[in-house]
Amino acid sequence: MNYWLTKTEPGTYSWDDLVRDKKTTWDGVRNYQARNNLKSMKKGDLVFIYHSGEEKAIVGIATVSKEFFPDPQDSEWVAVELSHHKKLEKNITLAQVKSDKRLAGMALVKASRLSVQPVKKEEYDSVLLLSEG
Repeated sequence: MNYWLTKTEPGTYSWDDLVRDKKTTWDGVRNYQARNNLKSMKKGDLVFIYHSGEEKAIVGIATVSKEFFPDPQDSEWVAVELSHHKKLEKNITLAQVKSDKRLAGMALVKASRLSVQPVKKEEYDSVLLLSEG
């Protein structure tokens, strides 16, 4: 199993939208590195949902329910299907991530603009521990 983080503007598509819809096509990614990350996602992988913009926080966990396929908006790019898994007990802010030594190497800190990022198992577990407080 692999772990990932996807970014979204909550005004465009939020965690609450995913909960309501139960699943969604994660499309519109227009960065080559992010596209390669989408292509690497496997069914069952766990994905942190990160609200960018003003909130700047990891808010929930989705699962990859369908591996990559052509993006419905532009077949030169790819999309995946994500399904709602669970809300974090407590949102984890970007400031918390940056201040935690265990997360210093996390892509969210090192490659902050990348919209689809790999997350190491140790980082995933650390975020869950922070959320459980």
